[in-house]
Amino acid sequence: MLRVSSATGQAQQRIAQLLTELTASGNDLGVQVAVYQRGELVVDAWAGSMDVPGGRQVDGDTLFPVFSTGKGVAATAVHVLAQRGVLSYDAPLAHCWPEFAVHGKGGITLRHALNHTAGLPDMPPCQHMTDVCDWDLMCRRVAALLPLWPAGEQMRYHAITFSWLVGEPARRIDGRPFARIVDEEIARPLGLERDLFFGITDDLRHRIATLQPLKNPALPAVEDPAIPHIVRPLEDLMNQPAVQRACIPASNAIASARAIARHYAALLDGGVDGVQLLTPDTLRAATTLTQPGGVPLEQLSARRGLGYNLSGPDHAVASVFGHGGYGGSTGYADARRRLAVGVTKNVMDAPRSVVEEVKAILAGLGDLPGR
Repeated sequence: MLRVSSATGQAQQRIAQLLTELTASGNDLGVQVAVYQRGELVVDAWAGSMDVPGGRQVDGDTLFPVFSTGKGVAATAVHVLAQRGVLSYDAPLAHCWPEFAVHGKGGITLRHALNHTAGLPDMPPCQHMTDVCDWDLMCRRVAALLPLWPAGEQMRYHAITFSWLVGEPARRIDGRPFARIVDEEIARPLGLERDLFFGITDDLRHRIATLQPLKNPALPAVEDPAIPHIVRPLEDLMNQPAVQRACIPASNAIASARAIARHYAALLDGGVDGVQLLTPDTLRAATTLTQPGGVPLEQLSARRGLGYNLSGPDHAVASVFGHGGYGGSTGYADARRRLAVGVTKNVMDAPRSVVEEVKAILAGLGDLPGR
């Protein structure tokens, strides 16, 4: 586990107070927030319970299922391989995955997979969640899919299929299972080998917080072929040991807030503790705005780069990038402020958004102490 000393300062005090208020009021059950500034951990706060009110207490080492927050980590692993020359963003996936070329998919590239323009957002038919946990089976089924539009022409969120569209080419060319790539290229260099997972071992499961359902659920959602009924409700899914053991990079990451924030800190100029995962050129390529079919900026339904969601004032290259997940977890970096943030929680979509309140606190404090 990544053990650190307690952070101090105004940001730490303000955010710690916020988390105490949210959990004491019942708006949240268990929450963590970690913030790095210029490579230094300046906020390391947590509050609440791992399972039920008054139950096992959350601490800095508690792990949370963070759903699509893991997409940003998965994207980073791909970028590390790309800057090393192992992968090419514009190489067709079928070059290393020949069976993928059926149904006119021979022109779909890794770039299309990363920026959600591959035309394959919908899950292939699955009878049970055990199918989704079977990497080889899902790769065969994804390879057999018929695309919904020509590659690059439209952008629609590939909620779960992102897992194999990004992960299988990396596995085939690199030779390592995708979870091992993430472990060896990201987790271990950053000292996070017991804090960041796509597939956790049973001996660490006692550290995982139990996810709780929506407090005020809306009417049942209509069937979404990108997130079919076999994976719903998502919080129940990620409480299952078999799913926690699997590697589903789009949706089953398990991490602490410290790990998420540290990962993003290691992408920024100067890195963290001597580790900088991406070069400035690679980061610029990864955070350049995707405009499918030449759609004007103001008409984009979402601002995405290569695996990261983008925000901030810049148009072509974003200054703020990251990825959030179902239920309210998130991770992001602000390149201008050299700021990296991780938020984890176990009540899905609580009425008060801890992410927005943390952002407001950080914005109000301006620059933070750091190296």
